[in-house]
Parts: sequence; C-alpha cells; structure tokens
Amino acid sequence: MSVQSDAYVEEVSAERFRATRQALGGRVRRTPVWAWPAEEVAEWLGDGAELLLKLELLQHASCFKARGAMLHLLSLSADERARGVITASAGNHAACVAFAANAAGVSAKVVVPRAVSPARLAICRRYGADVLMVEDIHAAFAEMQRIQQREGCVIVHPFDSPWMVLGAADVAIEFAEQVGRLDVLVVAVAGGALCAGSAAAMKVLQPECAVFGVEPSGADTMARSIEAGEPQRLQGTTVADSLAAPYSSERTLRLCRAFSRGIVRVEDAEILDALRALFSTMKLAVEPAAAAALAGVRGPLRDQTRRKRVGIVLCGSNIDPQAYAHFLTPGSS
Repeated sequence: MSVQSDAYVEEVSAERFRATRQALGGRVRRTPVWAWPAEEVAEWLGDGAELLLKLELLQHASCFKARGAMLHLLSLSADERARGVITASAGNHAACVAFAANAAGVSAKVVVPRAVSPARLAICRRYGADVLMVEDIHAAFAEMQRIQQREGCVIVHPFDSPWMVLGAADVAIEFAEQVGRLDVLVVAVAGGALCAGSAAAMKVLQPECAVFGVEPSGADTMARSIEAGEPQRLQGTTVADSLAAPYSSERTLRLCRAFSRGIVRVEDAEILDALRALFSTMKLAVEPAAAAALAGVRGPLRDQTRRKRVGIVLCGSNIDPQAYAHFLTPGSS
C-alpha cells in the first residue's frame, strides 16, 4: 500500500468513527433493521441463514448520504458557511445536501441531470436549494466545478470526500450496534463511499465480517477500477441511475480495495426482480439502487452468503410513483 493510500486509511480510524458518532448524534435518524422471513431466506441461502435489512431509506431525505452531507456541513468554517455549498449528483446526494444545508442555515446550489427523478427534485426544492439542471451526470459535475471556481462556494462531493466515507461508516457502525455479529455485509456501489466506509468500519468492529459491494453491470466503474488498478470513468447506463457515478476516485478505489472482499456485478433485470421482492415480501418501496444489494445476495453472492448471517443496506427510496409502478411490472427495464 502506498503512502497516498495510507493517508486515506488514516481518514477512517476508530478515533474518527467515534468522533463521527458524536457529531451526528441527534442530527440524523437511527434507522431501523428488519429481518427477512426465515423460510424465504432458507430457500435462497440454506437453513440457518439470516437476512437483515438496514432501512436507510427512512433516513432524512430518504437516503444514507444525509449522514455524510451533514457531517461535511458541520465541519465548515464561518468563512465557508458564508460562501455556501454546491454539489452535483443524480439527485439523491443533492437532496441530502439540501437537507443538511437547510439544517445548518447555509445556502446550497445543486446541479442535477434534466432526467432527475421528480421525487429527488421535490426534496431539493423543499429544503430551499437552488437547483440547476443540465444535460446529464457528466455535465452536472463539470458545471459544479465551473460554478465553484467562479463563485468560491464549497463543494460537498457525493463520494470523493472523507466526510462521505465517514458518514457511510456510521451506517455500518449503527447496524452493528443494532444486530451484533454479521458474517457478511452487502452494499450498493456508485462512487464507492458506502462500500469504502462500511468495509473500513467493519474491519475495526468485526474483522471477520466480509463486506461486498454490488454494481450494475451497466455502471461497473468500481469493479473496472479495481481490475485496472486505477480510477475509471462511467461507460454505460443502468436502470439504477443513482449508482451511475461518472467516475470512481482514488480515495474510494483504494479504500474499497483495502477493506472490502470485492465488487460483484448484477444485471438490471436482477435489480428489478429484487425491487419487486422487496415490495411483495417486505412491503418496502425502494428505488432500483437500493435493490442492488439484495440482487447481489440472490445472485453472484449466493455462495459467499450461504448459511450465513447477512446484512444489507437499503440505501434509498427517492422514486416517483410513475417510475415505481413501471418497475413493478415484470419484464420492465
């Protein structure tokens, strides 16, 4: 591991995890955990297996990223607060930054693709963010950089940030407090902060727990980055649009490679099958990104999770009724 990667590892120390828990206390929700019915889990993973769902879809702004966004806003100096913040995302992180900035009394600009989910857009506006719409996710990140250089506002990056990694670690720490030992923890991967933070936290709390990330095959940027040994850019598309980060970062790549057991790919059809299972069995309405971890458990991670105590993070549920109704229809994409 290089000197540069050591610096990233220092960002996720046990001491910083404790500081994060203290800083976020009372400012974000302690989200519940539900257990999947044992008889159905046994059909997938064998007798004795357990499947525990961490419901981050019930977090503020309906997404786990509220933790990291709040943590970043709390870190701002008086000068930075006066300059305001800006971010770019497919909508979930934008909504979380809008929430955190509103709570902190800081002005926020968010740049999102024109195809952003109306549900995410509504949250951004409800919390008072100034919304700018551009062609696609690549244009959103470019516009964020241009505005920051012109206006001097602070970028609250959706994944390439110690605050987002620590916020994601807080999800895993809270999960472990609630359920005790886990054999396997599975999370969805976009820019990689959730996987990086969760894996780093579990390495401290439960070193024997295997943490896996799950990516759509059409947006497998982190898997390709690990294979190439350097950050890669998005090359495809996926129904799970909030997992289609435009690139991976050196920070998240190094942390995922150092602490996770690997990244697996799932097809969009598998994600939507998992979305329907979450609705039919657990009565949970989630966006496709939140179904990716379950798709991984039911697909490429079956051998790694067989007869194990498995946790998955349901990362968000910002989806409009029309899109959700479409995804519930078998054969949709």
